[in-house]
Amino acid sequence: MIKGVHTMFYSSKPEALRAFIRDKLGFSYTDVGDGWLIFNLPEADMGCHPTEKGEGNPPSGTHYISFYCDDIKTTVAELRDRGVEFTDQISDVGYGLTSHFKMPGDFVVELYQPHYTKNSARK
Repeated sequence: MIKGVHTMFYSSKPEALRAFIRDKLGFSYTDVGDGWLIFNLPEADMGCHPTEKGEGNPPSGTHYISFYCDDIKTTVAELRDRGVEFTDQISDVGYGLTSHFKMPGDFVVELYQPHYTKNSARK
């Protein structure tokens, strides 16, 4: 049975991206050899969103990675103290409070504090 999700970032700067995730985001990792780090992620969730026609909307087949936290103001402040550059201010977008930060290799990633509460029961 499935026991987790493996996510990937394809980067033009993989060493810098690995160092960023290790040092700035503070994720633990396994070094599988030659500095190739596989990060141990905290809990996760996954959503399935409909596609919508119109400019700027992602087409079917698009996937998206974001990070979430319990207290976005505190998390943003801690990450800024570690040198993480945010591209916008915290805003309420309906499903939660969001902001975005830069990662090496031309990534801009969402950080959000969800308005929903996770239900751990399996149905």
